[in-house]
Amino acid sequence: MSSGTRSAAGEKFRTLVELMARLRAPDGCPWDREQTFDTIKPFLLEETYEVLDAIDARDWQELPDELGDLLLQAVFFSQMADEQGLFRIEDALDRINEKLVRRHPHVFGDAEARTEGDVRRIWGEIKAREKERKGVSPKALLDGVPRSLPALVEAAQISEKAARTGFDWNHSDDVIAKLHEELEELRLAETADEREGELGDLLFVVVNLARWLKVDPEQALRKTNAKFRARFGHVESRLKADGRSLEDANIEEMEALWQEAKRNNKP
Repeated sequence: MSSGTRSAAGEKFRTLVELMARLRAPDGCPWDREQTFDTIKPFLLEETYEVLDAIDARDWQELPDELGDLLLQAVFFSQMADEQGLFRIEDALDRINEKLVRRHPHVFGDAEARTEGDVRRIWGEIKAREKERKGVSPKALLDGVPRSLPALVEAAQISEKAARTGFDWNHSDDVIAKLHEELEELRLAETADEREGELGDLLFVVVNLARWLKVDPEQALRKTNAKFRARFGHVESRLKADGRSLEDANIEEMEALWQEAKRNNKP
């Protein structure tokens, strides 16, 4: 990135910060002035998923718009913190800039990292030293995974952390065997609580299988959701074109239209 590009980006970011301050001013926007950390939190999650949707769709025209919305959330939180004397946006920028340099000594220092594994090891060692300097007491290994994460993401992160200690299967075939075992236990479950527990176990093993296959389970499921939407939408639109609704069709008719959607290469 050229110095001119960096300068332009800096000026545009400054404009965003100033716009947010103006919206939160006493004579600014009533809606913006009423917001708090808690009321804005849902928008942060919403904007994050809209960024993911744009990436999944490879919608490069829409992605800048969604990234801008996501960036606004960071500026919004920082503006509210500034008003309360907690910190300023400059502090957040300082933290991330310093962290990037500190955690990449193989780029900005004299450390060596030839593989992704080397980078992960260095990153982990530096994080541990950072916590030690802050006086943070050592936590249980899995305490570092937020419980507020979506369950699928949480499962992926805790299984990966556990696997790094050696608590793992020896081969992907072993995971598949465990998957069949859990399926059988689910089949034999008799009560609602047992079925819930066994289904949870089954999902957790599927997440572990995704890790072994080097597939992001969240993204895999999102893509399957999109595929189902498109194919089911085809079924619905074809029936509608014939003057019928989904309720008018039987399962055989809907299945035939589903297969038609697959042949038409709908996602």
